Amino acid sequence: METQAQFLNRTKWWREAKFGMFIHWGIYSVPADNRRKGGGTAVAEWYLSNQQVQVADYAKFAAQFNPVKFNARQWVSLAKEAGMKYIVITSKHHDGFCMFDTKLTDYNIVKASPYGRDPMKDLAAECRRQGIKLCFYYSIMDWHHPDYLPRRPWEGDVRPATGANMDRYIDYMKGQIKELLTNYGPIGILWFDGQWEHDGLRLRSPEVNRFIRSLQPNIIINDRNHEPQDYATPEQFIPANALPAGRLWETCMTMNDTWGYAKDDHNWKSSSELIQKLTDILHKGGNFLLNVGPTAEGEIPAPSVERLREVGEWMKKHGEAVYGTTASPIKRLGFDGRCASKGKTLYVFAFNLGNPLALPKAESGRLASARWLTTGERISVANGELSYPKEMHWAATVARLDYDRPPTFAPFRINVSEDGSYLLRAMDAELNGRALQYEIGRGHDNIGYWSDPKDYVSWQLGGPSSGEYEVEIKLACPASDAGATYTVGVENGDRISGVVPATGSWIEPKSFVLGRIKIGSQNPVISVRIERIGKGAAMNLWSVKLTPK
Repeated sequence: METQAQFLNRTKWWREAKFGMFIHWGIYSVPADNRRKGGGTAVAEWYLSNQQVQVADYAKFAAQFNPVKFNARQWVSLAKEAGMKYIVITSKHHDGFCMFDTKLTDYNIVKASPYGRDPMKDLAAECRRQGIKLCFYYSIMDWHHPDYLPRRPWEGDVRPATGANMDRYIDYMKGQIKELLTNYGPIGILWFDGQWEHDGLRLRSPEVNRFIRSLQPNIIINDRNHEPQDYATPEQFIPANALPAGRLWETCMTMNDTWGYAKDDHNWKSSSELIQKLTDILHKGGNFLLNVGPTAEGEIPAPSVERLREVGEWMKKHGEAVYGTTASPIKRLGFDGRCASKGKTLYVFAFNLGNPLALPKAESGRLASARWLTTGERISVANGELSYPKEMHWAATVARLDYDRPPTFAPFRINVSEDGSYLLRAMDAELNGRALQYEIGRGHDNIGYWSDPKDYVSWQLGGPSSGEYEVEIKLACPASDAGATYTVGVENGDRISGVVPATGSWIEPKSFVLGRIKIGSQNPVISVRIERIGKGAAMNLWSVKLTPK
């Protein structure tokens, strides 16, 4: 059994790195098409599924895949220039095409494409030369392998499942993992994906993870084979807060809308947006894995290169505010910005000249010095308010605040509104437990994944709050999962019960008045706790409103 000290030592490089490059590259970059059959768009690396193509027809793209412009030195240099410390690249995506020289199938870049070389060998050598950690993405799902089940619905009689054997497929997967972990030197991360069609028992996940660690004991493994392992992987969103119990996490995100290269996807995030997302992740103690999707010729698209270089310019001046930082001890700032911590130092990221740059008073720790990293100017502090620099950076202006000891601050509290009510939003909640997640985007602004009845959410109220309050809860749940019972109220105080009704779907919330509770303490903690979960998950929780009566 690994001790906490051993875990911290094994993950030290990753926790300090903070910023990495994700690379989605494969024969799906030949069609470079993110359209769905029948209309709409999706992600380009799912081309076989999006267009409902037969495997044999899709495999013909391998003969057209000849990335003669691939240059490992340029790719690694670009990652380094952007301030990234590790690279995670797709060794095999869901289409089953292998981007390395595997001996277990001819469906790979060396044998099935005119390129005829192993780009992972070049990347491994170049990463070692430039001091970047090489990591491998590996898809458990495999649409090409004859033993992987289930078949796609449109395959019909073209690829019958007769004789397919998932255990034989898992043995094949283990064989490929062995190749990846023995032929390319030390590997930083094994990044699983494509696990959702089977449970961990069917995938033999505990056995597979033990096998991985027997080959490379210091490797880090993500959470996408139904085992929690070393860290969580929110995709395309940033959690509202640091994860419960100090759980390590990493947001993976695209620069546009798709992971693999899509010739018609021009919806690029700006460089300032990417920098501000990085600082938001730092504020909450996570890592940022930012994707590029190279072309079939082996080039990283120009808009990605441009943005990475602009991010890199910011990183050159502000890298000390990124590497090795931990989550902000201040949960919410009173201005448009973020914060990160490193020992006795706070780094404050200010985005614009809006509200005064006011910080709460530290409960412990005295401010000894303050300066703007961006301009080099000293900062004057009056009543906790920082003086502005002469010039703001176009993305994030960074201040360095040094204390005489690691500073601590009062917990974040929900302040009363003008009408005396309290709005307890999902994004402001403390998530207590391992499964809960804050979800944002695509119709979500809620706490979800409430599958463990021991998990609960809480908020601490600020200011005077004694009295009787009407409780209104906003939640969503489909009919298939309705029926969970829960309570809302004061921790160790008055509470009221409710039953989760069907609202339509997970992203169709409705508000319900439960009744009244009495609050008699100063700065109480209000929580929502589950008594019983009937089926898969209890609810998606949007908010709780307390209105004085």
